[in-house]
Amino acid sequence: MTAVLVAHAGKNGGTREIAEVVSEELHALGHTVDTRDAADVADVAGYAAVVVGSALYYSRWRPSAVRLLERNVEALRERQVWLFHSGPCGPGASLVHVSLPASVALLAASIDAERTTTFGGRLDPALVRGILPRLMARGSRAGDFRDWARIRTWARDVGHHVSSHVSL
Repeated sequence: MTAVLVAHAGKNGGTREIAEVVSEELHALGHTVDTRDAADVADVAGYAAVVVGSALYYSRWRPSAVRLLERNVEALRERQVWLFHSGPCGPGASLVHVSLPASVALLAASIDAERTTTFGGRLDPALVRGILPRLMARGSRAGDFRDWARIRTWARDVGHHVSSHVSL
């Protein structure tokens, strides 16, 4: 069994729900999984592998996810790390790959994280706040664009990779 941390950062629960599905798949493969809000993670001690997911807002990661990476650079260099972000909404959202924001890309390179994966997001008109988000939620970008089959497949791939590269 391998201990894996799945940390998430978002505003309205969509990224947390993705992290929960990732955790379910890792657990089904026999890993011990701890799913936590990135803001609540002080360090990554005790975990052999780490998955960090952030919602994308205006092409930026949530500050709590960035801080988790910044605080733990040295420890993350000694672990397997996967990153994902969610957020593209609208038709074709599940096919879009969004590059990491520059500051996160530098952190990812310094910890030798695996290639980042982009998942479609959820834009629920009942949950949005602010003028621009409300305007976006009125059009074709409103809805749930998360591809659960793709998320589960990615999580299983992560789980198999952890199993094959971590000494038990």
